Amino acid sequence: MAYLLGVTGSIACGKSVLCRHLVNFHGALHVDADRHVHTMYEPGKPAFDRIVAEFGDGVVGEDGYIDRKALGDIVFGKPDLLAALRTAIGDIEGEFMRLLRELKNDPAPIAVFEAVRLFEGPYMEVCDAGWLVAAEDERAIERLMARNQFTREEAEQRMASATPWTERASRADLVLHNNSSVAEFQAAIDVAVDEALTNRR
Repeated sequence: MAYLLGVTGSIACGKSVLCRHLVNFHGALHVDADRHVHTMYEPGKPAFDRIVAEFGDGVVGEDGYIDRKALGDIVFGKPDLLAALRTAIGDIEGEFMRLLRELKNDPAPIAVFEAVRLFEGPYMEVCDAGWLVAAEDERAIERLMARNQFTREEAEQRMASATPWTERASRADLVLHNNSSVAEFQAAIDVAVDEALTNRR
């Protein structure tokens, strides 16, 4: 049975760096909740038709799949449209709970569930621990500008729409700060993993 770790954090804080390190150096099985949701509305699935009915044919790309950028441009910063999108996709929470139980029964030493809304659902009822990755706003803005080729204004808009890590820290078993080099962050991850697995035994 795997040690089931939930990982969350704001945009450009380093969640992906953490998860890749766990996979590459600790033999972890990794599931990205955001990417898993995308599989729920592939062509031929009921959610695909519901999304097109809700948001129009313009959200379908040339490849026949939902164009996530076009869809994101429509719902970004609009809570009512975001709620409509979640409804169109279907039972996301139920799908994630099924997936979490499947992950926990995996023989891998660690299973990682990466989810932006980790603490907002019932997922910690199944996870053994929840880690929050945090970064200073300025560091995250710099990363967004470099990674996504955003202007500073675009990066600041994305940051403004995110929940500050300080508002979620009390719900986390561990807060990992990622404000320096990748090597230092990875070293902190190694220490945290060793402590988590030791305490589990």
